[in-house]
Amino acid sequence: MELLKEIANFSGKSGLYRILKPGRGGVIVESLDGKREKSMIGASARVSVLKDISIFMADDDKAAPLSTVFENVHNKYKGQTLDTKSMSDYQLVDFMTEVLPGYDTDKVYLSDIRKLITWYTILIVQVPELFEQPTEEPAAEEQPAEEKESE
Repeated sequence: MELLKEIANFSGKSGLYRILKPGRGGVIVESLDGKREKSMIGASARVSVLKDISIFMADDDKAAPLSTVFENVHNKYKGQTLDTKSMSDYQLVDFMTEVLPGYDTDKVYLSDIRKLITWYTILIVQVPELFEQPTEEPAAEEQPAEEKESE
């Protein structure tokens, strides 16, 4: 989920954007949709990097990182795209309870749950590598063992 630090939402703009590089007057981004348009977002725009977002938990001291929530959704739905338009309010609450038991129902609104599902759907379609499990390199672990055998 390291790629979440490159993906952001901008206030006043729908969808998600991949942060490419800083520019003179802001930051150059690429939209995460079928068009993949590049544009400049001004320095005064409110930016929410997905890596820094968390979901309130009922326990006041804690919050669940968005990456954890996305992993839970992915483990449950195995890469299926989800449509919030066909979901009732009760289904949204059930969805959230399944993927993040103990979330704060007073602070997490239905609009937040819809946004979470929409973002997950965008990410699963446009950035599927985000959900790939990192593979451990067995060759790196075996290398010292081979050196010991040659001694």
